Amino acid sequence: MASAATLLKSSFLPKKSEWGATRQAAAAPPKPLTVSMVVRAGAYDDELVKTAKTIASPGRGILAMDESNATCGKRLASIGLENTEANRQAYRTLLVTAPGLGQFVSGAILFEETLYQSTVDGKKIVDILTEQKIVPGIKVDKGLVPLTGSNNESWCQGLDGLASREAAYYQQGARFAKWRTVVSIPNGPSELAVKEAAWGLARYAAISQENGLVPIVEPEILLDGEHSIERTFEVAQKVWAEVFFYLAENNVTFEGILLKPSMVTPGAESKDRATPEQVADYTLKLLHRRIPPAVPGIMFLSGGQSEVEATQNLNAMNQGTNPWHVSFSYARALQNTCLKTWGGQPENVKAAQDALLLRAKANSLAQLGKYTSDGEAAEAKEGMFVKNYVY
Repeated sequence: MASAATLLKSSFLPKKSEWGATRQAAAAPPKPLTVSMVVRAGAYDDELVKTAKTIASPGRGILAMDESNATCGKRLASIGLENTEANRQAYRTLLVTAPGLGQFVSGAILFEETLYQSTVDGKKIVDILTEQKIVPGIKVDKGLVPLTGSNNESWCQGLDGLASREAAYYQQGARFAKWRTVVSIPNGPSELAVKEAAWGLARYAAISQENGLVPIVEPEILLDGEHSIERTFEVAQKVWAEVFFYLAENNVTFEGILLKPSMVTPGAESKDRATPEQVADYTLKLLHRRIPPAVPGIMFLSGGQSEVEATQNLNAMNQGTNPWHVSFSYARALQNTCLKTWGGQPENVKAAQDALLLRAKANSLAQLGKYTSDGEAAEAKEGMFVKNYVY
């Protein structure tokens, strides 16, 4: 029987005549790793960039009027009106026909019903907006549902069938979209919830761009909680890092998106309040750390702040030069006084429109860094935070 040494020599070692070739093979550099990259060849790229820049134009922002029928019903109930299509139509007609609204508002986010709706006079709402030089947009998410395996958190549904729905919305005149998901600080937030929010937003954004709609990317960090402004800042950094990682993974064109972030503030139930200067400082620091300058517009949500508070904070952020258009995408912070002034009475329509224009102009000035709160009514300073608010 051959010894172990003989077996090793005969079975595994190269012959002496092959030693040089073996050394050469071992010394040869490895073949370069081939990485397959997918580059999105979007048919709408130029149009997306143009639309985003139009919305992010100086002194203008977005009117968010995309409340679901159920939420719109709550608003109408607050002034004693029944939640009927006729009443929803009357209110939305009031908003879009406010004379000169397009001077201060560049985009309007609509609910699906509104996108296909006409005014009380029979004119298409999308046509009214276009005449005002306001870009029509559309809410495309299907709302929040419980996220299994999380700390009582949620995820946003609506990706199924999104491409075909958005193709139809484009044909109807919409040119941008909105998808809102949320992150709750009191509930963690868990890593699972943050990743789910970021991935869902990225998939939605990619699908939207493929169908000609500029996606508004909105991971709302809820105001609910007693946490400090520092804690909000910490969570926001994590959330936006995840969002942009997955946007890049999905080949989203940054020049053709808009962001809708929360301002960095303390929790609504915190004992410590922040000045507009502090909110601006933390929020701009977040933007500079996380948002590429290629993004054309940062359209902040108000998240339950009072009308005046939202305007003051926006104004503070525009006291210096920013690489992005820093503006507003407000719902209640533009509509609250307007709705109460209207009260469902036809004779109050003009006064209600004047209230809307007053708030729109105030935020237009804030976008330019020229707003002052002198002369603001007490009602406009009332907070609108609702705990566990559902859209």
